[in-house]
Amino acid sequence: MTSKKQSLLREASHQIIAGGSAGLVEICLMHPLDVVKTRFQIQRGKADPNNYKGLGDCFRTIFRTEGVYGFYKGILPPILAETPKRAVKALSVAGLGSGLTEALVVNPFEVVKVSLQANRDSFKVQPSTFAQARTIINTDGFGLRGLNKGLTSTLGRHGVFNMIYFGFYFNVKDAIPASQDPRLEFMRKFAIGLVSGTVSSCVNIPFDVAKSRIQGPQPVPGEIKYRSCFQTMALVYREEGYLALYKGLIPKIMRLGPGGAVMLLVYEYVSDWLQKNW
Repeated sequence: MTSKKQSLLREASHQIIAGGSAGLVEICLMHPLDVVKTRFQIQRGKADPNNYKGLGDCFRTIFRTEGVYGFYKGILPPILAETPKRAVKALSVAGLGSGLTEALVVNPFEVVKVSLQANRDSFKVQPSTFAQARTIINTDGFGLRGLNKGLTSTLGRHGVFNMIYFGFYFNVKDAIPASQDPRLEFMRKFAIGLVSGTVSSCVNIPFDVAKSRIQGPQPVPGEIKYRSCFQTMALVYREEGYLALYKGLIPKIMRLGPGGAVMLLVYEYVSDWLQKNW
């Protein structure tokens, strides 16, 4: 029994370390697309004075007004959340359950991240991650109006994504025969993961938009317009149309391709190294 427990503990440790390493590399490389996605999701149609005309305009504007570091605003919270998130994934059943428990862990980090990404000031004058977290806690506390606002939307985003992703991935993976060629096998896994992620993103992005609206700056300072998940979805649909619920989908899918490949490569490399050396 003891050896079995040790074996399970070692396997869980390998998953946490390998998954955390893969997630860390992916965040550092792909975070600019997350900033762009959030900027699109929090803008409120053509009447918004800060409205971006398109993807290229968004990249150019951020670079011109905020500098290259503007693309890395809010990068520390997801890095800090990566290890506990991977621990949850390693210890939970894949699918809806892991998505919901993961959302509970990462939501406070997401609140700080989105508030930093929404800030259009120069990176040099922007508050630090910890200063921003203190401001949120001192102003609104730890509850659903403070460090845990948007929790329902985060639960929906992660729960729906994990449920569809894992269900689609494992069903398609079993239907397509594995290849003995390592390169072809990598391409098989990558292609299945990309399609799974794209389908999942198309379904869960309304929750993502609602989350960004709730956690980001409100249109009128001091007045809460976006209060809850479905109230926000209904409000966005009524004021801006159904396409507004899919804002940020292109940068989100753009991140899935290279980001998924990076994570798969780093995960397999680190996992293989741990199996041989630990």
